[in-house]
Amino acid sequence: MNERELINIVWLKRDLRLHDNEAIVNALKSEKRILLVYCFEPILLNDPHYSERHWNFIKESIVDLNKELASYNSKILAVQSDIIPTINQLLSKFRISDIYSHQETGILVTYERDKNFKRYCKNNLIQWYENINNGVQRGLKNRDGWNNMVDTFYAIEPLQFSPNEHQLITIQQIEHLEKHFNIVDLNTPEVTTFQRGGRSIGLRYLKSFFEERYPNYMFNISKPELARTSCSRISPYLAWGNLSVREVYHEAYHLKETATHKKALEAFMSRLRWQTHFIQKFEMEHTMEEASVNKGFRKLKKSISEVYKTAWETGQTGYPLVDACMRCLNETGYLNFRMRALVVSFFTHNLWQPWQEATTHLSRMFLDFEPGIHFPQLQMQAGETGVNMLRIYNPVKNSLEHDPEASFIKRWVPELENLDTPFAHQPYLMTEMEQQFYNFKLGKDYPKPIVDLEISRKNAGDALWNLRKDKTVLEESKRILRKHTLRNRFHNT
Repeated sequence: MNERELINIVWLKRDLRLHDNEAIVNALKSEKRILLVYCFEPILLNDPHYSERHWNFIKESIVDLNKELASYNSKILAVQSDIIPTINQLLSKFRISDIYSHQETGILVTYERDKNFKRYCKNNLIQWYENINNGVQRGLKNRDGWNNMVDTFYAIEPLQFSPNEHQLITIQQIEHLEKHFNIVDLNTPEVTTFQRGGRSIGLRYLKSFFEERYPNYMFNISKPELARTSCSRISPYLAWGNLSVREVYHEAYHLKETATHKKALEAFMSRLRWQTHFIQKFEMEHTMEEASVNKGFRKLKKSISEVYKTAWETGQTGYPLVDACMRCLNETGYLNFRMRALVVSFFTHNLWQPWQEATTHLSRMFLDFEPGIHFPQLQMQAGETGVNMLRIYNPVKNSLEHDPEASFIKRWVPELENLDTPFAHQPYLMTEMEQQFYNFKLGKDYPKPIVDLEISRKNAGDALWNLRKDKTVLEESKRILRKHTLRNRFHNT
């Protein structure tokens, strides 16, 4: 190995794909030899927003990438190290000209890391190129012209991975390098309740959605059980970058030309655009990770109850749909959008807990944790933006409407599986005689409701509606609308 060969680095982050990856394509255009690097960074391994399910998904994604790279006699250097020590070590083996990565809209920890890395590259005469990811634009003050920029991004044909012969650092060279690093064991459990990571699996989900499942997309999108098959289920593959939003959008666009269920596809495509919209919002206002985007709502004081938090996190609130959702999420990493909104609404409104107290548990549980979606959605469902409609979801009404046979409830709250359907929705309505008949004891076999739905709903609604009249809330609402309102609505094309 040439100890001081001049190379370029591609630093992979939440873009675990070779295709339609602008950072990789631009690195290959340099015609220098390329080393692909992924860092399992201690600053993130130790961050409370992440959990083992995320790291396993990433490991599976890297294994999948390595299978594809094997035909080029290359693989990813996957190390447990923060990025600066990693580059320092590589500088002892190579001369590094340029480093390529995508612009990450991440949590505050990654924002600070990137600022430090930018200084590091400058001090070491390394050029760091950051590429736009999924149409999100950095440095915008408002949304003027944003739709046109996103339209332009989506219109570009997905980029193809086509390295020149011998352009990628070889497996043999990388194995030599691995002796000098803390290399990550990429093995993961053979049996899992989670979707597995990797582009090839993500493409299979996408294929089955477009070939079989999408016609029922709008019919079942709000149903906790049926949504598990009628929705695309590609959200983890978008969040971790196994698939790009652009290539998925292009697939849907071309399918729409001949599809018989065009409205279902248009609805799906619209939600792809909304994903970009919410990540853009977080990119422009990253402080919403820790504080309400509407500064007026920072006056809202809620007392933290560890009892309420634990009951909610473990699915022991006494409200079957809420508990089924939380148990399902904890075990599988997935809930459909409406149920995500419902559990946040219950936590922030009925339990009257600060949304910040829900952030880390949910981020750790959501296999598709995407910061740019996570924090704006939490605040919107908590009713603390001042610009969105206040929605306080009734878990009983939602279970009757969207899980009428209580099949989802009985699947995830097996304590209720032998009850007749009406009692599975509302076990607390059972009389003592009915409990004896079912050999079921409320408060023992299943908890009594920890709050009164109607009282807690009224108290939350009154407090939030009164605060919406506050001068600071009103001024902030106008500021938020000026900054984030889209001048032209999304095109369904």
